[in-house]
Amino acid sequence: MELIEPIYIAIPFFVAFIIAEMVYARTTGKARFEPRDSAASLAMGLGNTVAGVVFAGITGTWLTFIEQFALFDFGYVWWAWIAAFVLDDFTYYWSHRWAHTVRWFWADHVVHHSSQHYNLTTALRQPWFTVFTFKFMWLGSWLVLLGFPPVIIAFVGSLNLIYQFWIHTEAITRMPRWFEAVMNTPSHHRVHHATNPIYLDRNYAGVFIIWDKMFGTFQPELDEERCRYGIVKNLGTWNPLRISLHEWWGIARDVAGSKSPKDALGYIFAPPGWSPDGSRMTSKRIKEMWEAERGSASADAGAETPRRVPAE
Repeated sequence: MELIEPIYIAIPFFVAFIIAEMVYARTTGKARFEPRDSAASLAMGLGNTVAGVVFAGITGTWLTFIEQFALFDFGYVWWAWIAAFVLDDFTYYWSHRWAHTVRWFWADHVVHHSSQHYNLTTALRQPWFTVFTFKFMWLGSWLVLLGFPPVIIAFVGSLNLIYQFWIHTEAITRMPRWFEAVMNTPSHHRVHHATNPIYLDRNYAGVFIIWDKMFGTFQPELDEERCRYGIVKNLGTWNPLRISLHEWWGIARDVAGSKSPKDALGYIFAPPGWSPDGSRMTSKRIKEMWEAERGSASADAGAETPRRVPAE
């Protein structure tokens, strides 16, 4: 069974909505664009599309190969599509979480977070060399081994990415409360893209925000804490090649200068920002320091507050 790739169908709609958001930003000021940043994001999106075509055979061949070892054969019954969509999103949650906590995967995913702006073009800022992380060997593989056809897995994976397009915007503040409770929304995903300590490494969901609520990584957007976008150490460039390769180059440089195999492995598989001597800053360390400073500030404020003397 063959299906048309949904993302290719969605591309004209992506373009139409980006133009609409630009017009909205120009007329209301409620969304922000930087022309060079948006151009870089669009270039990354184009490169990602080309890479998808070039490397599609690798992923397809792998999934077709492991299909012969499947425990069951669910076929193409209607419920298999729904179950696969939900389970694929569950898989996406963990894949996305590891992409923030394992530097090897972060080297690929950091591309998507490298913009300091948050609009629909940011959704298209995607990496070019995902295939070389070998995520295709486990992302979706367990669903095929369980019994879902590779065609279904590829299809629902594309639907997941299409859904995530619209949540990359500041033009929408909040969705209805019932929707915010279950689904990923622009508000939830703005948190994920923010570098504020309170927002770091939160809201990994693709479609259903319930995964974050189940596994303790949910953080609502706070009106008093406006999101600051980008990465902890911003690149300062709109060069697509540098955007695509900078973290891979960083890994290579660190591994080449490591003093032991253990350190080399740490530079590859430890969290981003890890170093043998602890001189660099991981997200966890940044959050710990922020919590300590906030606690200290609260204690100081309490100490400065005069105690009321009860009337005699």
